[in-house]
Amino acid sequence: MAQQAYMTETADGGSGPERPGSRLRRLTQRLLGGWRGDPRIWRRGIILAVLALLLALVMLVHSRIPNRLGNLGSLTETFLPWLGLAIPVLLLLGLIRKSATALIAVLLPAIVWLNLFGGLLTDKSGSGGDLMVATHNVNADNPDPALTARDVASSGADVLALEEVPGTAVAVYEQALAPTYRYHAVVGTVGLWSKYPMSDVQAVDIKLGWKRAMRATVTTPHGPVAVYVAHMPSVRVKVEAGFTARQRDKSADALGEAIADEPLKRVVLLGDLNGTMNDRSLNAVTSQMRSTQGAAGSGFGFSWPASFPMARIDQIMVRGVEPESSWTLPRTGSDHLPVAARVKLDTSS
Repeated sequence: MAQQAYMTETADGGSGPERPGSRLRRLTQRLLGGWRGDPRIWRRGIILAVLALLLALVMLVHSRIPNRLGNLGSLTETFLPWLGLAIPVLLLLGLIRKSATALIAVLLPAIVWLNLFGGLLTDKSGSGGDLMVATHNVNADNPDPALTARDVASSGADVLALEEVPGTAVAVYEQALAPTYRYHAVVGTVGLWSKYPMSDVQAVDIKLGWKRAMRATVTTPHGPVAVYVAHMPSVRVKVEAGFTARQRDKSADALGEAIADEPLKRVVLLGDLNGTMNDRSLNAVTSQMRSTQGAAGSGFGFSWPASFPMARIDQIMVRGVEPESSWTLPRTGSDHLPVAARVKLDTSS
């Protein structure tokens, strides 16, 4: 009886083992059989087709969505990759509705999404690099700053930036990181730790009224590098005000001006920018620097929130150096994931 379930009639009226290809062919015929000769496959699913076209339009012209109303454009750009989740949903609904119109329309947002983010789906990381850098928003309310410091130090980073370091915890971070990093400086709520000598440490004015950005020259075996550490003001999504980011945008413009005036050729920016590379409000910075994740990472590298990362707002950006690899580090006691990168400073070859 058990064997009979896997038997099928042969051409001569007998029976024999059913081939896997036969089962797949019959399943496909059942699925598509109702489509043949049905003239309504082109008339059904018009609403689904319209939704697919609207989705493609939003992704295609996201930079033209105005920010005048609750910074709607920046909000869309922050979570732009997630719009791709609507594509398989529309595809499934099109199959259920047996709508050829809807299925063809879904191709458009799929092509647009792949054009925008398809490059992030491949692993572009290499094995080279002569400097490893890392950055981490440690969270002012971190329950165990010493453990967080040891965790990020164990990554092997040569240069480590920390943001949101409260004054009450500075000594804890200094003590925990001292065995790994000989040089360090803390300016306001941001700090930089390095295995190589540091000089020209100074605060960077990002128009806040208090210190949340700094710059230092790190003298590596391959020459000096200007390292910036920044923590942009937080943004909020409010029902009555939308995506409130005016102060963040103002600070980003100030940071961009400081980096543009940097005299050193090789520049590395580490920090929590509270925005993604797609956010047009960070253009003052992103237009003159490269994201290590975009250039040499694998995947999107989402860093926030740590419990379920949905956006990469913690950035490592470079100018005058070559990104070799970029990745996120394991979760610590913070609500952000640390991010790291390896870069090549000697680009003469």
